[in-house]
Amino acid sequence: MRTGRQRRRVRHGSTALLVPLFAAVLCASVVGATFIGTAAIGPLDVLGVVLRRLGAGSLAPVPPAPPLIEALVWESRLPRVLLAAVVGLGLSVSGAVLQSVTRNPLAEPYLLGVSSGASAGAVGVMVLGLGAGAVTLSTGAFVGALVAFGLVLALIGGGKVSNPARVVLTGVLVSQFFSAITSLVLMLDGDADATRAFTYWLLGSLGGARWEPLAVAAALIVLGAACCLLFAPALDAFTFGWDTAASLGIDVTRARVVLMALAALMTAAAVAASGAIGFIGLLVPHVVRLLAGGSHRSLLPLCGLGGAIFLVWVDAFARSAFAPHEVPVGVITALLGAPAFAVVLRKAARR
Repeated sequence: MRTGRQRRRVRHGSTALLVPLFAAVLCASVVGATFIGTAAIGPLDVLGVVLRRLGAGSLAPVPPAPPLIEALVWESRLPRVLLAAVVGLGLSVSGAVLQSVTRNPLAEPYLLGVSSGASAGAVGVMVLGLGAGAVTLSTGAFVGALVAFGLVLALIGGGKVSNPARVVLTGVLVSQFFSAITSLVLMLDGDADATRAFTYWLLGSLGGARWEPLAVAAALIVLGAACCLLFAPALDAFTFGWDTAASLGIDVTRARVVLMALAALMTAAAVAASGAIGFIGLLVPHVVRLLAGGSHRSLLPLCGLGGAIFLVWVDAFARSAFAPHEVPVGVITALLGAPAFAVVLRKAARR
């Protein structure tokens, strides 16, 4: 029979193989999702457009595509697919971090009101005329996310409450509060067209993906995820309680504050680029834990890759399944995530 150490080595080896596997699946997903849509575009055409835009046109396997096709691929589909991958990565890693920091399996940016706070901050910046650039929106969303999560922590006693129901109810309360603020700001704006556009955006939509917001979101989310990975030992220690983590020499207060700020930063960048997309941060980390266990050194990269793969294909489905109509991607994730939330809530109640 295998000893405990041998079993851990076998599991670590299998987990190490999952990272390159997930990375390969993500690359294939980005390529496959790029030519899925209402207009039929072949994979060779997509490859040719990308190579020509990158200055390697001589390697293109097909003649230059018509200008309309090239604009559709480069200005619409490719940034949209990449933005879906970036947003999925950020929300999934944020969910895994928040679940560890609050020691609550139900924690995730949408349920804890962080997404609603970020939405309120971004909408406030746009409506008040403070700017509509990607950096300005991300700043407003970051401030709103921090305020919302700080309010949640204050209401539940600093995040030390072990009752999942109380944490979720508090998150719902804060989420509704900031949703009401967002609705009030939109109503006072008085522009019917802008209100409809904002409402559609708040449901979670990747239809407005462009290279500038993608670059800002990718920089903030990748940086935030990398910083979270540096705190993997602290996240592992949090699993056993605050006292145990402190006895291991971890500055619990500092680690929690930094990790919460990083989760808020990634959520804010995602919301500023795509609106509020819920349940990814709940669903993906739990699925990944079933495959790779609870070690955050492997859990966080796999959550990021898994979330990116998940949202790429959800968005591809949302924009093509009901053509010519396009469903906001947040609607699809809610339909998939609500049953998962019920299962996790039931397991938490049993414990």
